Amino acid sequence: MTSGTGDPFGPGDACLLYDAKGRRYLIELIVGRNFHSHRGALAHDAIIGSPEGASFETTNGTFLTALRPRLSDFVLKMSRGATVLYPKDAAALVMWADIGPGMTVLEAGTGSGGLTMVLARAVGPTGRIVSVERREDHASLARSRIAGFFGAVPDWVDLRIGEVAEAAEEVAPDRIVLDLPDPWDMVPVAAAVLPGGGGFAAYVPNVPQVEAVRAAMDEAGCFIETSTFEVMMRDWSVTGRSVRPSHRMVGHTGFITVGRKILRGE
Repeated sequence: MTSGTGDPFGPGDACLLYDAKGRRYLIELIVGRNFHSHRGALAHDAIIGSPEGASFETTNGTFLTALRPRLSDFVLKMSRGATVLYPKDAAALVMWADIGPGMTVLEAGTGSGGLTMVLARAVGPTGRIVSVERREDHASLARSRIAGFFGAVPDWVDLRIGEVAEAAEEVAPDRIVLDLPDPWDMVPVAAAVLPGGGGFAAYVPNVPQVEAVRAAMDEAGCFIETSTFEVMMRDWSVTGRSVRPSHRMVGHTGFITVGRKILRGE
C-alpha cells in the first residue's frame, strides 16, 4: 500500500526516485527489474526491503533517493489516458463540496482515476465512492492506476462503466461530483436524488460550459451557496535571503462550480 506507513518498500509498491537535481521518476517496484536513466541503472531489488528516504548508488556512481509518492505526485506523474484534475483543483473541490469521512459520493467520469483516489482518501473506509465512466478503455486504465497507488482498489470504491444518471437513484449519494463534457444534463438528476444539504460539484474547462451548468442549476431552483471559481498556484523560490515568486505558475486549468440542495415547498 502506497502510504506514509514507515514500512519498508515491497514488490508492487509505487516508488518515487529523486536525483541530485531534484528530477523525479515514478516506478513500480518489480523483482528482477532495473530502472535506467542517464544517471545509470539501479536494480529494483536494491530498493525492495529498504526504508523510505534511503539513497542508492547507480551503476555510474550517482545516487538516487527513494520515497513513496504523495498522492499529488502519483496523480501528476502516472501514465494516463484522460486528463486529470490538478491537485490544486481536486483539493479545492473536496473542500468546497464539503466531502468527508463516511459520505457516499457519486462521481463521473472516472477518467484516469486521479480524482477518484482523492475522493476515496477523503471519505475513507467508512464512506463509499461510486465512480462511473462511459469509456471501457478509460475505466480499465483507471482501475490499474488506483490499484497502483493503494495496492488494490479499496473496498469502498465501486468502479462502473455506463451512464451516471442510471446509477444515481440506486446509489442515493450525499454528494455528486462531475468531470464531464455535459454536466448540466445531470443537474435535474442531482436535484431529484440529493438529500437536503447534499452537495453538487462540477469541473469544466471553459466559460460556455460554466454558463450552461449555472443556468441548469438556476432552473432547478433548489441550489443555494452556488459559486464558480478557479484556483491558481504559484511557487516561491527561496535561496538563503533571496525570496521571490517563481517565474512559472500553474494558472487556469478549469472552473469548479459547487452548490447545496435545499428542499422546496409546493
